[in-house]
Amino acid sequence: MNTAHFNSLSVDELWILHQEVAAKLAQKMAVQKAQLEERLHRIELANEATRLNRKRRRPYPPVRPKYRNPKNPAETWSGRGRQPRWLRPQLRSGRDLDDFLIDQA
Repeated sequence: MNTAHFNSLSVDELWILHQEVAAKLAQKMAVQKAQLEERLHRIELANEATRLNRKRRRPYPPVRPKYRNPKNPAETWSGRGRQPRWLRPQLRSGRDLDDFLIDQA
């Protein structure tokens, strides 16, 4: 941009130019702000719709214990997930998992 002609302008002409530029900038910023706010509103609506449309995980019934610690009958295990601490050493010592089954009678 050639700025040499600014040197030939008077203070009043520069001030008028400044006001015109500031007004034009404010106008463009207002338009851009409105566009960004509309875009943000659409994104928020899409996020809300996604959140509402997410499938909820079905509730699973509680699983009954299948195995019991013979040394402490209060310690049980359903057979799901990680093996409990009381069971691991028993299995390493050669015992079978069926040795810990709870009678289903």
